[in-house]
Amino acid sequence: MLDDFMVRAALAGIGVALAAAPLGCFVVWRRMAYFGDATAHAAILGVALSLAFSMSIFIGTMAVALLMALTVSLLSGRGYAMDTLLGVLAHSALAFGLVAVSFLSGVRIDLMAYLFGDILAVSRGDLAVIWGGAGLVVALISWRWSALLTATLNEDLAHASGIDPRREQLVLTVALAITVAVAIKVVGVLLIAAMLIIPAAAARPLSRTPEGMAIAAGLIGMLSAIVGLRAAFVFDTPAGPTIVCIAAITFLGSGVIKSFRASG
Repeated sequence: MLDDFMVRAALAGIGVALAAAPLGCFVVWRRMAYFGDATAHAAILGVALSLAFSMSIFIGTMAVALLMALTVSLLSGRGYAMDTLLGVLAHSALAFGLVAVSFLSGVRIDLMAYLFGDILAVSRGDLAVIWGGAGLVVALISWRWSALLTATLNEDLAHASGIDPRREQLVLTVALAITVAVAIKVVGVLLIAAMLIIPAAAARPLSRTPEGMAIAAGLIGMLSAIVGLRAAFVFDTPAGPTIVCIAAITFLGSGVIKSFRASG
């Protein structure tokens, strides 16, 4: 079955959706959209370093994404406006990554594949990495779910409950770095943040509980991946951007449902 490239692509999309869904909910709740964007942009620098030192793309991108996320966490609240800091770091990391790639002599690299994804070229090895990373993210978020919710709701309440908000922020940071590393092959650096945010935002009006929102976000992400792949095949469009377009259409649909509920 895995000899069929469309089956591998669908499984890759589903794996990324499973990793991005619960994490995306916390990104939406904590208003960390730009934080996710900055971490994703840093992945290009990780790609360049991985190729330069002949190591795994997954390890390189995860290390740099984690470093970026930790840098943002350490610098926040030290005299910099968060949106300004994230804007500087996001675009600087992307620029340095693109420049670093240009210095790689004798290495052939399809830059567009890393920027916008190349889900149709996913191999069996890539599938193992994607599903392994997705399983790790889901396990990590499930393990810390209650503590993460409390820290997200109110930091004072978290302290009163014996929960360290900074530790929970570190858990989200690690999960985000893993998600970026597994998603870069599927949707690319420029669209990773979209797959984190859009399914979760679409699930919000349809859910009554945090757990329900996470499950709905996962289903919307998986549906977007499968329908997006089919649409890309039918209309001969880029697969990664088409998946994000389907997710965006779903978001609009959930907004319409919310309006009907409010009017009714």
